[in-house]
Amino acid sequence: MTIAIEVLASRWEKRGAMMVTQFKHIRSRAEKRKGAKALAALIPAAASNRRLEKIADDRFLAEMTRRVFSAGFVWRVIDQKWPGFEEAFLGFAPKALLFQPDEYWESLARDTRIVRNPQKIKSVRDNAAFVADVAREKKTFGRMLAAWPEDDQAGLLEFLGKRGSRLGGMTGQYFLRFVGWDAFILSRDVVTALREAGVEMTEKASTKKDLRNAQAAFAGWRKETGLGFTQLSRICAMSTGENMDAATLAARTGGVED
Repeated sequence: MTIAIEVLASRWEKRGAMMVTQFKHIRSRAEKRKGAKALAALIPAAASNRRLEKIADDRFLAEMTRRVFSAGFVWRVIDQKWPGFEEAFLGFAPKALLFQPDEYWESLARDTRIVRNPQKIKSVRDNAAFVADVAREKKTFGRMLAAWPEDDQAGLLEFLGKRGSRLGGMTGQYFLRFVGWDAFILSRDVVTALREAGVEMTEKASTKKDLRNAQAAFAGWRKETGLGFTQLSRICAMSTGENMDAATLAARTGGVED
C-alpha cells in the first residue's frame, strides 16, 4: 500500500494551490498515441521571442486582421481571399491607413476583394491606431512583444484585449501563435489535457482565473522540461481528444494550431 501511494504521489507536483501531473506523464501518453518519432516531428523547434523585433509593424497589423476575420468564419475562405485583403488595406501600413478619410473605410464595406463585415473592417482602423500607438511608445510593435515577460502570456492577452480591437479570447491567442510569440493555445484538446492533469479550469477556459491557472501549469512544466509554451501546448493537444494520424494532423494545422 505504501509503495502504491508513493508511486501515485510521484506523478504530481505542487503548482500554487493545485496538484498538477508531471509533464513526463502527459508526453508519454502523447507518444503512445502518435508514436515517439511522429510526435517529435510535430513539435515545432524552439524560437526566441527576441526575433519579433525584426518584424515590421504592418505584418503585425496584417496578422491581427487575419485572425479577427478568421474568428467564427471559415479560415480557408480568408486564406483564399488574402491577396485581396492586402490590396484593399494598403499592405496594412498603419500610418497609411490612419491617413485615409471616412469615405475610404465606408467603401470597404462594398469591396468584393475582402469579406465585407463592417464591424471587422472597423477593427482594422482601430488596430492600426493601436499598433501605431505602441510603436510610438516602444519604437516598434515587435519590440514591445519581444520584451514582454515570457511567463506572462495572461498579462499580454489582457493588454491586447484592452488596447486592441476584437483581440480578446482565442483571437488574441492565435495572433500570438501565428506571429511567433511562444504561446499556448487553450483549444478544446489542450483544455481537456490541462483539466485531466489537475489544473483547475472551466470547460470553456474563458475566465481570467482559467488563464492564470493554465499559465502557472505551463510555467511549471517549462521548468520541468526546458520546453517552450508552444511545444508544451502542442504535446498536450496530442495527448488527448481525437487521435488523428501524424500526416493528417500536420496537414490540418500547418504547424501552427493545437
